[in-house]
Amino acid sequence: MASSSAALRVAIAQIDSALGPPEANLDRHLDFVRRARAERAELLLFPEMSLTGHSAGSRALEVAIPRDHALVGEIARASGPMTTVFGLIEESIAAQFHNTALAVRDGGIVFEHRKVNLATYGLLDDHKHFSAGRFVETFALRDGWRGSVLICNDLFNPALVHLAAVHGATILLAPISSGLEAVGDGFDNPASWDLCGRFFSMVYGLPVLLANRVGQEGALTFWGGSSVFDAAGKPVDRLDDTEGLLIAELDYEQVRRARYALPTVRDSNLDLIKREVDRLADRVGVPDFLGRGG
Repeated sequence: MASSSAALRVAIAQIDSALGPPEANLDRHLDFVRRARAERAELLLFPEMSLTGHSAGSRALEVAIPRDHALVGEIARASGPMTTVFGLIEESIAAQFHNTALAVRDGGIVFEHRKVNLATYGLLDDHKHFSAGRFVETFALRDGWRGSVLICNDLFNPALVHLAAVHGATILLAPISSGLEAVGDGFDNPASWDLCGRFFSMVYGLPVLLANRVGQEGALTFWGGSSVFDAAGKPVDRLDDTEGLLIAELDYEQVRRARYALPTVRDSNLDLIKREVDRLADRVGVPDFLGRGG
């Protein structure tokens, strides 16, 4: 595939979300949308659950909204031709609640990802409040650029990143909500996320946008550090621990070169993986292997 000479201009909105209903965070989202468009960004990424705050799961009955809520439409219209990805608690069919990221453009929704790998450890309790997502997919941006979204703890299941890459992703969008105290003493969250960004971008030739929030919410201190990593695993730019807008440019030609030099996607060998998963299930049973046997 021939590459475009134009770089993809991306943006990350590192914000301090108010804990509560989506309406409380709408103006902040619209302001960052305006700022990103003024900077000619083609893609804008907000942190996980950016419309409600990190701890809103326990208030899902109050703050969840459906995909067709007027507030979603307002952000979609304000985004114009720029793709904006933001987080919310989605109420879906049959009164199910999901930790969801929506991508909007030109007044409508173009993509949805529901968090698959729900975090329930340390100070995190996703499984108490949310239904897990069931799919990893991609969506078109332009030229050779295809995005995939994985939310926070999704990246701590490397198989999900692998699936995004073999589904055709050429840029990975990772909205997170990472507090210093989330996992426990001795676990360095800022260093772990920097390692994730550098590792996945290098191994897959896959630029990574990592959007974290800032501020204090209960016992959690959100450290920011939102970053862009290029297709060679190198940091392009990074924010500190205050609200801000990060702007960066990514070159598709670098993706092509990186994947030619290190062909992880080409050599993914899905037939072998499927065979081994099936063999494991036949031999021990997947629930037993995962410690969920009866």
